[in-house]
Amino acid sequence: MAAGKEYTTDRIRNVAVLGHGGSGKTALIEALCHVSGTSKRLGSPDDGTALTMHTPEEHAHEISIQLTPAYAEHMGTKINLLDTPGYLDFTGDALAAVRVADAAIIVVSATSGVEVGTERVWRYCEKRGIPRIFFVSMMDREHADFEGVFRQIKKRLTAQALPVEIPVGEGDDFHGIINLFSEKTHLFKEGTKKGEYEETGIPEELKDKEARWETELQETLATTDEKLLETYLEGGAISREEAIEAMALGMSTNEVFPVFCGSATKTYGVRALLKKLVELCPSPAETRPEVADGTEYVADDDGPLAALVFKTVAEPHVGELSFFRIFSGSVSNGAEVWNASNGQTEKLNHLSVPMGRERLEVPTLHAGDIGVVAKLKHTHTNDTLCPEGQRIALEKISFPRADIAIAIRGATRNDEDKLGEVLPKLHEEDPTFSAAFNPELHQTIARGVGELHLDVQFERMERKYGVRIETEQPRIAYRETITKPAEGQGRHKKQSGGRGQFGDCWIRLRPQPRGSGYEFVDAIKGGVIPGKYVPSVDKGIREAAERGVVAGFPLVDFAAECYDGSYHSVDSSDIAFKLAGSMAFRSVAEKCRPILLEPVVEVAVVTPDEYVGDIMGDLTSRRGKVQGMEPEDGRTTVRAVVPESELYKYAATLRSITHGRAHHTRTSAGYQPAPEHIAQKVRAETEEAAAHH
Repeated sequence: MAAGKEYTTDRIRNVAVLGHGGSGKTALIEALCHVSGTSKRLGSPDDGTALTMHTPEEHAHEISIQLTPAYAEHMGTKINLLDTPGYLDFTGDALAAVRVADAAIIVVSATSGVEVGTERVWRYCEKRGIPRIFFVSMMDREHADFEGVFRQIKKRLTAQALPVEIPVGEGDDFHGIINLFSEKTHLFKEGTKKGEYEETGIPEELKDKEARWETELQETLATTDEKLLETYLEGGAISREEAIEAMALGMSTNEVFPVFCGSATKTYGVRALLKKLVELCPSPAETRPEVADGTEYVADDDGPLAALVFKTVAEPHVGELSFFRIFSGSVSNGAEVWNASNGQTEKLNHLSVPMGRERLEVPTLHAGDIGVVAKLKHTHTNDTLCPEGQRIALEKISFPRADIAIAIRGATRNDEDKLGEVLPKLHEEDPTFSAAFNPELHQTIARGVGELHLDVQFERMERKYGVRIETEQPRIAYRETITKPAEGQGRHKKQSGGRGQFGDCWIRLRPQPRGSGYEFVDAIKGGVIPGKYVPSVDKGIREAAERGVVAGFPLVDFAAECYDGSYHSVDSSDIAFKLAGSMAFRSVAEKCRPILLEPVVEVAVVTPDEYVGDIMGDLTSRRGKVQGMEPEDGRTTVRAVVPESELYKYAATLRSITHGRAHHTRTSAGYQPAPEHIAQKVRAETEEAAAHH
């Protein structure tokens, strides 16, 4: 393992690279690292040689699947670059990157423009309020359209976007950028691998265009500062230094979002971006302090250590790697630290900085930097590392809810036995994945953010732990209830030489409102059943209700009143009254018109307007009831209540209806009566399953 250099806090920038899937994030990081000299070769995501896209699953699916850090170095400054997945299924990693970054590059493809993923990551950054830069990538592609994409950014993301560069040529003809700060043109040579350029004046045919954009830049920057406004209004030009300072200030208050452009695969425009990342993005010391339990922590080596573990990766032959960001204090190799989440001590051996799949050892990491260590025994994602005895709890990454469920079982007996130890490890690596055995359904249910997300987890499980699984549809947790009141008797009498058993009770059952559960009413008068036996009647009713009367599912939302009965001074017992209660329940429930209830889910689908009709048609075909629609900026949220049994693999259908442009979330919405044909089908399935056992 090669050694890495040390960088002090003022020489560090932490930048999340975000955007829709396929917009060119990984290629941009590749170019930034190569042009800056931290990476020897210019790899490519297309042929599997990219620095930050190195797992077999990423190569198989040809997309980034996990957060992967690398760094570039420019002007003596280390720029930590966090590569993130663009697909919704892996959005947990994008959220983790935004949590630990001090700025972001939003990558927008010059051909596809602003897409759903762009809007989503923009919202994540808005929420954290971090400064952002736009990079319009793939300017060398056919149909590249800088101005069109810029208009989309202004319309769909922010009116405060401001070009600081404009392209010379587009598509095949893209061969330069005009820097509006310096008013110079960078002309690129075909075949350059290091982003070199020749600096010239502004081409005659672009002078008008440049003047127009440059005026906008000067005007916007002038409004950020009174002194500059004075200079500008008096007809003076704002100097490059003043402009950069004003831009950095405007970015830090989220008033300005500069727009850059280039081609990562040709390294055109990459040097200019490197320079601006150093000049415009804040160092960790310049960002707002982290607050934990009312105390402020700033990026300063002299402060107490406060580091957040933002990603855990299990590597065969290495063990677990823990990636962390230091928000306060510094840490040296071999240091003993405390995990504030569980009070365990951890030793940081082989302290390193991450560079794609490599780890470069360093003696010390300063406040604000990003590091990685292997083999921490008690530490997971979202834990805070701090000095012993100080319970510093940094704000956790809030991961998305895992709404998609699938049932899994080991492909062989051996696989099945290993599931229990392997599933928690996958959850540690990716908190948006979880799996647990559901005793009611008798299935192990795995949950994830999407179907692709689950597929990738199962591929990982096979590669890393040699465990293969088979999937099936999760069973549905139906319930039963009664729809009218009735009453009747349960009498248990057994005479068998010596002492017998005797219990006799009369009960009334009546339906209760949905969701109210079970209520027992003791209405025994004059001791016709001794008080000590009444709870046994209750217990008998409860146990019988668990087994239901329609199709073997728990019967819920009813009240049972025990109002009469009789007993035998010798033969009565708790068990006899429990059996009487259970017999009473079974005979009375049959008379109460019992029905099957099915679980329903509120689905919220966020979609571009043009697909609303198709989505509503599809939801209706799934017995869904549309509850309402909320249009907003060309997108509509459709809310519907749909039976859970109709939503298996819904995400895949939604993807194909909307070409991946819509996404949905689910919230449980309780139970509703199942139509008769569904009830009959469920009853038949239950009987068939019982016959097999």
